[in-house]
Formats: sequence, structure tokens, C-alpha cells
Amino acid sequence: MGFRVNRSVTARGWGKYLIMHKDRHVATIREDGSCTVYYPSFMPYSLYLEKSDDLDARLNNLNNFYFWCASRVLTLDRKYAKEILNSIGATQATTDRERAEIAISYHCLSLTDVFWVRSEQEQLQFEEISLYRNSLAGAFVDVSLRGRSLTAENSELITESEIAGDAATSGVAPKAWVKRDGTFYLLKDGELRDVEAELVASKIADCFKAEHVIYDEDFFDGQKVSRSRLLTSEDFGIVPMEYVEIYCVNHDLDRDTFVKKKDAYAYYMMNIIDYLVGNTDRHWGNWGFLVDHATNRLTHLHPLMDFNKAFQAYDILDGTQCQTVSGVMSQRAAALKGVRTVGLNQIAEVKREWFRDEKTWEMFCQRLEVLRAAEQS
Repeated sequence: MGFRVNRSVTARGWGKYLIMHKDRHVATIREDGSCTVYYPSFMPYSLYLEKSDDLDARLNNLNNFYFWCASRVLTLDRKYAKEILNSIGATQATTDRERAEIAISYHCLSLTDVFWVRSEQEQLQFEEISLYRNSLAGAFVDVSLRGRSLTAENSELITESEIAGDAATSGVAPKAWVKRDGTFYLLKDGELRDVEAELVASKIADCFKAEHVIYDEDFFDGQKVSRSRLLTSEDFGIVPMEYVEIYCVNHDLDRDTFVKKKDAYAYYMMNIIDYLVGNTDRHWGNWGFLVDHATNRLTHLHPLMDFNKAFQAYDILDGTQCQTVSGVMSQRAAALKGVRTVGLNQIAEVKREWFRDEKTWEMFCQRLEVLRAAEQS
């Protein structure tokens, strides 16, 4: 059976939707906001539904459902978002409801996990629509990385499953998923400075005992891009810290305590690496946990990724404000706390030739010396 698009979301009286985890029917939500949760432990971490006859509670269920669906479609601040939405015939949605309609049209599929949505009339199985089993065509890559409009000719090369794979990729930089020899890769474009910064930061991270995404140099349409392997699979997915935050709020948990209890080492090493490379973009959408799909339980922080904003705020030793802590703390202070807790854990030499100018190299050396001194004190 081929991939089928769910058009019923745009119709009035949509009845109910089934929230699926692979082929497990996790929950049902109806158009009046009433719901049934069959497997609470397999619910998405950012989706809270409450069984209640209270009108406000039901409205809250609908709002939560639309928000969750909307989070599975591209953000409109992403470069070329207009071109991508136009290429799939979607409106430039601004509300959660409108964005949810786009996501539900391709069953809320994403390359971050195995959740999806279907109407009660559909008899689809996960293996029929899993993005991990479909190839992403080059035509949509061209739109994602360069913002080109699709022609009638090349638009026919694109299937809904291929669109979903890219449309559900968050972030601002131009990016697209491609599949080569059975392996998914993320190509990231943008300013040449950003591409080169990500490549250098990846080399630096190699020199420390910290699990991270490896970014390699590649080219698309004659221009340099960074390339990295897909982190997720049908066995393991990603839960961004934004969703962990929602989960902690809904379960009366302190987020910082929760994170450190799960994986203190990776948390502190993240702050150390970000300080050393001057990463100013560690927002709650590009760090989080790996989740085991067999149990839907969080395992440990996923490998460090997203370094295209490295070497910014790199003219002062303190760096910028650390984004991974609650409250106000400089990157330097967060990194020092990390070194005093888990150590520096350097395993290889960082080489001068990786840096494009002497000023950047000197600042890196100064920051590294600050951390070495703390480790030895």
C-alpha cells in the first residue's frame, strides 16, 4: 500500500484522531476535546491529555493536541520556510491550529521519533508510512537548501512522505535530509562562516570525551555544506529539552534535578564544549534526551549537535550567558562548574591549523587554559 495523505483534518466534524506509537494505539482525542489514554507511559513527553467532563479541561486537551501537532512541522522563522510551504501547497500558517493541519495532513510524521496520527477510518500500519523506510528525493532538497520554487516537472518527483521528512526538521538554517546508500544524512547550508564554524567545532569536540554528532564537509550545488548522520531510528528517538520541560511541569519535577539525575556527565561536558567553542545557540530545541522506543523511556542526553553558531561572543573570556541552566550564569562559570564536577576529559590535541585566524585561536587557548587551571586546582 502506498503512502496516503490525510485530508480529513481540514473538514469540519473530523470525529476523532488516534495518537500512535508505531502500531500501538496510545490515545484517542475527539473533536469535543474528550480523550481516552490507553498507554500513559507511551504518551509523547510534550503532550498532556486529561480525561474529564469539564469544558475547560477538554478545551485544554484540544489546545495541547494542536500544539503537539504544530511542533511537528517546520517553524516559520526557518530560512526558506515560505518556499517550502508553497512547494507543498500549504498555507503560511501562523496559529497552532493551522500548523497542526499541515502536520496532520502527513500524519504528524517526523524523523525524531515514531509517533504519528491517523483518523479512525484509516487502516494504516506504521511500516507503510515510516520515514525511516522511504527515500527523500533530491527535488525537495533543492527547495530546502536554496529556496528555489518547484516546477511542475520536478514537483512530481516528491511524495508526501518525502515532504514530511524535511518539513518536520526544526531550526533556522537551510537544511534537508538526503538518503545515500541506505543512510540518512542532514545537509546544512547557510552563511559560509556558519558552515565552517560547525566543521571546526566538530573537530574540537573530537578532542574531548564527549559524545557528539560528527559534522563533515560536503558540497551541494557547488557550495560548501556540513553533513551529519541521522541520530534517530525506529529503535531510538530524540526528546528535545523543550518537551522534557513540559513533561517536568506536568509531573511536578524540577528540570535541572531531573537532567542531572539522568545524565550529569553529558550535561556538564556540554557546557564545557560550548564554552570552549563559543557556541551561542544551545537553546532547548537542540539538546535533549534519547528515548528507547521499546519502552518510551529516556536513556541519556543525546549526542551534542548544532555548532553552526560557534565562535560567537568570542571576544571576551566569559562568553555569553549559558542557556542550559536555570537562572543567570556565564558560559565560563558553567564550564568551570562542569570541570570541577566531572573533569576536563581532554583526549587529544587541538590543532592550530583548524582555525581560520589567529584571534580565534588565541581565545580558544585562553579558554582552555582557564579550564585546565580549574582542573589542577
